Amino acid sequence: MTSSGLPPTRSARTSLGEATLSALRRSVGTRTRRFLLALTLLLGLLAAAGLALAGPSGDRTFAKLSDAVQSLMSVIVPAFGILLARDLKRASESIRLTPTLLAATLLAAVVGLFGVLVCATALAMATSSAQDPWRHVGTIALGSVLVQVVAQLVGTGLGLLTRRPVIAFVASIALPLGLWLLLGSVDVLGPAQALTPYASVRHLLSGQMSALNWVQWLAVLLIWGAGLNVLGAARLRRGNHGGRPAPTPGEQSRSLSR
Repeated sequence: MTSSGLPPTRSARTSLGEATLSALRRSVGTRTRRFLLALTLLLGLLAAAGLALAGPSGDRTFAKLSDAVQSLMSVIVPAFGILLARDLKRASESIRLTPTLLAATLLAAVVGLFGVLVCATALAMATSSAQDPWRHVGTIALGSVLVQVVAQLVGTGLGLLTRRPVIAFVASIALPLGLWLLLGSVDVLGPAQALTPYASVRHLLSGQMSALNWVQWLAVLLIWGAGLNVLGAARLRRGNHGGRPAPTPGEQSRSLSR
């Protein structure tokens, strides 16, 4: 990997683990990406501290803290997947999609676990008048990771499907939320809200997950996580088969260092 965090354009096939590690380093390999990561974690930290210190005592529960912290961080998390997808589109034809998706998932899981740690620490240090402030802590901790993973996969999928990262980032917010609002405005379509990421986030971060809710989350993962990336992979293959030349290392460095 080059000093700018770019994928190598060598022809030799690396192992899945090596390629995933390379993509993981690339996900925070530029100043902009490190700033985005710091901003994401800082927002989560500030949200937890603000609710623990200034929020109503009755709202100081692990569920309330996680809802605010994880929801806020999940707004920015797709940006990493979008930038990794841009790397794929600008790299040589030999670069593989699977390691990038694995790296994006690992980074999202780290962000989710950071949020769990921040919420647990804030709640432990705060005074709560809630009857059971730690209720559903295990389910919410797992759900926190799953929320960030789906958000990240939405980012990689939209990053592969759109030409401009800015458009992909706006779409990662507007498309899931807009669809949730649209479905909710029509009575006959209301039940379909369960198939949107926003609806699954509400269930996961409340900790109240029934068997049906888990099935609905799986459907969200298949539609928004797997589905978008399958379409993006097909688009990427069409671009490669179209004879698109690989950019030179100098061109990559200028574009990815912004």
